[in-house]
Amino acid sequence: MDTLFLNKKFERIGARLKIVDRPRQRRGTTAGLLTLDIGEDRRGEFFEIMPQRGADPEVDVLDVQPADRHLLLLVREDGAKNKYLCGHDERHWFVAGIPESAPVGTVRQAMEALQPVEVRSAVARKRVSGKSRNRRRNAAFIRQGEWFFLPEAHMAVEESLVLTNEPLSRGNGGKPHWAEFCYRTGGETVHVCGRHPNGVTESQYRKILSGNSHAKNWRWRTMRRNPGVYVRGRVRHPDHATITLQGWHRVVMNTENESRAMRNVAFLD
Repeated sequence: MDTLFLNKKFERIGARLKIVDRPRQRRGTTAGLLTLDIGEDRRGEFFEIMPQRGADPEVDVLDVQPADRHLLLLVREDGAKNKYLCGHDERHWFVAGIPESAPVGTVRQAMEALQPVEVRSAVARKRVSGKSRNRRRNAAFIRQGEWFFLPEAHMAVEESLVLTNEPLSRGNGGKPHWAEFCYRTGGETVHVCGRHPNGVTESQYRKILSGNSHAKNWRWRTMRRNPGVYVRGRVRHPDHATITLQGWHRVVMNTENESRAMRNVAFLD
């Protein structure tokens, strides 16, 4: 790994890079040849690459866009080419794995690959073009972090089923986004707590309670897995500016969870 080369590339987007040989206390290692993370010290945030002990992974930078403060990182691992979008979004640096099904070689292509099919369809319908396609707000969507909000102009909901102050979580232990008003339809009912952030089914939940007398005190919350989710009003997150949605918007998440490369990312938004 060419440390000098990588440092120069990250400097071009205004970022610092540290290559370390052991994890910081708050993080462990990941499954691949290296771990990618965002760290913080007295000087602020920095990108962190931690190779596995004894490993010398091949790391390259395919594209750098200083004006956007983004770069596209390539890690060759066991014959695979794992790609990561590294950049700055509103207030903080981030790392996102790019789905392997997307043939990307530039920052712009990587950003578009992170848009799910619902978003790309909306962009096409609204004829959003050029750099506007990747802005946080355009005619097709509003984005906050990994979540896209697509306006549903004629959406009608049963008001008695509208939830307030509802979390939007991708279930990886990251900080949730909070929606002022939320309506969920379809999906599977699951029970969620700190020990089971991805949720357990009703039968699994009952088995856990019957097998552990303390489990009932784990602050369980009933949610729906993979439902249709619609929100309106304020959506807030500590790492992002609060947005206000006028009318109902469909919620869809970006595609980074479809990426095998994400197994190397310890960063949680």
